[in-house]
Amino acid sequence: MTEATSQPAAEESQQAPAPRPKKRDVHGWVVLDKPVGMTSTHAVAVVKRAFSAKKAGHAGTLDPLASGLLPIALGEATKTVPFVMDGRKAYEFTVAWGSQTDTDDTEGRVVATSEDRPDEAAIAALLPRFTGTIQQVPPKFSAIKIAGERAYDLARDGEEVTLQARPVEITALRIVRHDGPTTTFEAECGKGTYVRAIARDLGLALGCLGHVAHLRRTRVGPFAVTEAATVEALRDGDNAAEALLPVSAALALIPEITVHRDAALRLKRGQSVLLRGRDAPLEAEAVYAVSGGVLIATGSIAQGEFVPHRVFNL
Repeated sequence: MTEATSQPAAEESQQAPAPRPKKRDVHGWVVLDKPVGMTSTHAVAVVKRAFSAKKAGHAGTLDPLASGLLPIALGEATKTVPFVMDGRKAYEFTVAWGSQTDTDDTEGRVVATSEDRPDEAAIAALLPRFTGTIQQVPPKFSAIKIAGERAYDLARDGEEVTLQARPVEITALRIVRHDGPTTTFEAECGKGTYVRAIARDLGLALGCLGHVAHLRRTRVGPFAVTEAATVEALRDGDNAAEALLPVSAALALIPEITVHRDAALRLKRGQSVLLRGRDAPLEAEAVYAVSGGVLIATGSIAQGEFVPHRVFNL
């Protein structure tokens, strides 16, 4: 008589996968120093995972080849994204002279070349033409929609993309260093400005052609890259919490109004309140209200009345 021996089931010999952390309500801003090679979508996923957050979004796409400031909103902070996206941006970028690409950066295909290289004086003399409110044609490889399709999708499919010039504001454009083949600039600009288009148009105006070889965003609205957290710090669970800024951090450039408890309750129901007090403003396009140190609502003031646009559950 043969005795049967039992064998452990294959699944019993394997270690069960660790359970995923439960998603939770996290509210605030994370100012990330995005590295080169990472997409903005991937960066949001890294932050979301670091905090096990239910909801996240970014305030302005940063191309994979670019590095620098990417503000990421968690939870109720997503309601303040427009205040960041509409703010001024600052960049440091390097233009490589002598070639133009179809993407206006190093990722694209070279479409024209030139043996000429500009001297620093010629570049400096041209910069006033690129400051103030100017007309700018966006790059063909951009997220602008044409008949419902993204321009970069059409361009990648080989279709001819024609974009119309539009007004953009460049408040500052200055040379940081010049070494002949390349020039590094600092730029401060408003919403909708494409640095790649600045490089392209500078090259065309100088007659030597050019494209962006390096791009780093250093400021977005109220946020500066000097206060940004790295991906490595966020992946270290012990340091992640230090990177979380309050929801109101996005509102630092607009006025704050303090309201009493009854007014706060009205605002949270979406009802307007009449502001009282000698120093209460009569008119304002954008303000935010706090009560007891807690953010209640963003809105506007008309004839002394606070009209809520977005309310917060904090």
